[in-house]
Amino acid sequence: MSELLDNPAARVAALTKIIERLHQGASPERVRPDLARLVRSCEPSEIAAMEQQLIARGTPIEQIMGTSDLHAQATGETMVQSAHPAVPSGHPVDVFLRENTALRGTMDALRAALETGNRDEALARFNELMDLDKHYARKENLLFSCLKRHGITESSRVMWSKDDKVRALLGKLGESIACEDHCTCSARQAAERTLLAVEEMMFEEENVLLPMALSHLSESEWGEIHEQSPRFGWCLIDPAGSYMSPGQQARASGATARRAVNPDEALIQTQPDGTMVLAVSPGPRTGEELIPPASITFPTGSLSVEQLLAIFSTMPVDLTFVDADDRVRFFSEGPKRVFVRPRAVIGRKVQFCHPPSSVDTVNRILDDFKSGRQDTADFWIKRQGRFVQIRYFAVRNEAGTYLGTLEFTQDLTRERALDGERRLLQYD
Repeated sequence: MSELLDNPAARVAALTKIIERLHQGASPERVRPDLARLVRSCEPSEIAAMEQQLIARGTPIEQIMGTSDLHAQATGETMVQSAHPAVPSGHPVDVFLRENTALRGTMDALRAALETGNRDEALARFNELMDLDKHYARKENLLFSCLKRHGITESSRVMWSKDDKVRALLGKLGESIACEDHCTCSARQAAERTLLAVEEMMFEEENVLLPMALSHLSESEWGEIHEQSPRFGWCLIDPAGSYMSPGQQARASGATARRAVNPDEALIQTQPDGTMVLAVSPGPRTGEELIPPASITFPTGSLSVEQLLAIFSTMPVDLTFVDADDRVRFFSEGPKRVFVRPRAVIGRKVQFCHPPSSVDTVNRILDDFKSGRQDTADFWIKRQGRFVQIRYFAVRNEAGTYLGTLEFTQDLTRERALDGERRLLQYD
């Protein structure tokens, strides 16, 4: 194969021919050595180009999905040893890689819980694993969109189809764990099928997708991905780092050049696409009532961001808001939350924040709210000796359009014990 060393087009053609042999019935064992030798000299983009050629020739995506698993198996010993690219902490590639590391830890913990038969632990780790949806959503909606500008489309379609396969397997795994009184052999088998598919996707991301993206995407495109990522959320990790997009760098240097912006002069404004930005306020005009610094203005007054956060933290209730796409967008952080929530749930589908046994009820409430059949749903439970009320409210705008659902949780143990009246000041 020496003639292929400096000929990318020839390598792509040879790759395509090998995969077509599989489609024609050749056994994976016969094909694997040739494929492994060839891939040693291939760039990640050439594997993607091979998939594009196959689809252009009419090969169904489902057929390529089956053989792309073989790519990973055949090249595992050669490509997996390549070092991850050096990018700043917080760069989209760094975030994807760190998420994969966190996911591996969660999968190991899930395997251990299933092996020991600890169903509660298995459910907890499974719910963490469902954070994978945010990782896939950023990849599919942001990274694939940028690759499309460079003519890389068909390999993204193949990978997206495999993401959907993983999602389906995760759904079945959740049902398997939830339906068993104990973590049986069937649940462990379902877990291995699912986790193997997740691991294969990680391999493709780290050894094909991300290196290929780094070789094609401009710094401005990585900045675009970075700035839009908060809309989808992150998987199991805090994405903070030193990376700044070109736009962020320009805004930071521009602000420094103009003047140091006083945070007390900043106003939060909502853009047409729903994003929130800070704008510098010229300050109150003479004779006007003072508006709180860094304020959000409502029809009935204004509050600073600091005041608003403090109010949410002081209220003796837990608030969680789920948007119209069923994703968790906000929750209040008080000192005594009834149900503790990690910040990692932001952006997660609400269905994946509940045990699988509760998902049908969650979906019914959301469907009833979206259709307008209902506006509230009330529950009350006894939890660790406390009486807890959980209420759900459909949130609609003035036109009646559904905006999302508000979960309102309160410990009413003290209130249920009240009797008579208290009309005089008395501190508890």
